[in-house]
Amino acid sequence: MEYRAVAHQKFNSMAPPGKRHRAQSTKIQVINRRLAKFQAKYLTTDFAKRLVFDPSLLWVSAILLLVGELFVNVLVIQRIPYTEIDWIAYMQEVEGVVNGTWDYSKLKGDTGPLVYPAGFVYLFTILYYLTNYGKNIRLAQYIFCGIYLITLALVFRIYSKSRKIPPYMLIFICCTSYRVHSIYVLRLFNDPVAIMFLFCSINLFMEGYWTLGSVFYSFAVSIKMNILLFAPALLLAYIASQGIYGTLKQLTICAGLQIVLGAPFLLANPLAYLIGSFNLGRVFLFEWTVNWRFLPEEIFIHPGFHITLLLLHVVLLAIFAKPWFRYMKSFAKLQPTGVGIVSQLFLLPLFTANLIGVAFSRSLHYQFYVWYFHTLPYLLWSTPYSIWLRLCILGFIEMCWNTFPSTYASSAILHVCHFLIICGIFWRRHPTKDLKIDIKKDK
Repeated sequence: MEYRAVAHQKFNSMAPPGKRHRAQSTKIQVINRRLAKFQAKYLTTDFAKRLVFDPSLLWVSAILLLVGELFVNVLVIQRIPYTEIDWIAYMQEVEGVVNGTWDYSKLKGDTGPLVYPAGFVYLFTILYYLTNYGKNIRLAQYIFCGIYLITLALVFRIYSKSRKIPPYMLIFICCTSYRVHSIYVLRLFNDPVAIMFLFCSINLFMEGYWTLGSVFYSFAVSIKMNILLFAPALLLAYIASQGIYGTLKQLTICAGLQIVLGAPFLLANPLAYLIGSFNLGRVFLFEWTVNWRFLPEEIFIHPGFHITLLLLHVVLLAIFAKPWFRYMKSFAKLQPTGVGIVSQLFLLPLFTANLIGVAFSRSLHYQFYVWYFHTLPYLLWSTPYSIWLRLCILGFIEMCWNTFPSTYASSAILHVCHFLIICGIFWRRHPTKDLKIDIKKDK
């Protein structure tokens, strides 16, 4: 190769001046043609509009915003003071395990007893050692910055493949929510960690890796129980795509992982572990509620109110079950084609099930915003509303979650927004012709 390059150079140096000039002119013409072609294709108003509105080009905005988010989060960590809420309590809880205590009833922190499953213990034990027994808060913030960026990348990949929302909506996800940024890098809650594993599992399900997806999903549940809000739609997806035996296999994987992770605690005190980590009857404090502030406190804490919410939750899931199952069967049939837009059939039931669970939660605390924040654009773009109404709903939801302490008005508006989204999705619960046309185009 070196010999040929030298020979070619010598030949050019020995060529007559006219030939050398013509060769250089030809190269310049080729470069000019390529530049003109690039300019005609990309440096145009039409392409600029596509970068803003065309879902197929969402990945371009995603890359730019991920880079921007890295700098924004570093700036937030460096400039805005950290606020201690639960981190010290987390460290105290896992410190008990580090010291050899496996009885869940004896694991406590400043905020009370340990109320999360075993996956939380293992993961935060790792953070305990990485952060010098929880003392290096700044390092913990940078770790959570990484968790935030990984979560964004996973969400952007879902949106890019599904081609549901326009790229400009990524600005809402990245740039308009102070609350979400603070939950990740200024508060260090465990909710973002569970959500990261959830979105990882959703990406795996979309690609057909059901077993691996079940492992990640179950691990997310083992960090925080709110991930179970996705379970009704996921169960329908298992049945539609895996059949009865396949569904039993996936459920066995999910349950088996919980048993394996909880084994040391189950052996020490099984009742304490089950009651402590999967306590469905826990009563929340009224002073922290975001969604039920307009109710009198005696109603909020009344068991009958909780039972009513549970019944309404189940009824609404039953109403949506039939269209969801139809979506999931279509997804199972079309998934082997490899067309990314088919994932819309899988994502909408999953995200809607979670929204219904959030809407009928007994209480929402400020860190719970991340339970559904990243799915809101997708859900709203699945409604028949105008773009302006969709943006107004997003804006009102953001306002409600940034009102501290919550007020009668903020909690009531939040319910109205949830109701509007659920109604809009119900009105469009049948597959549309637009989706079928888009699938044909992608093929």
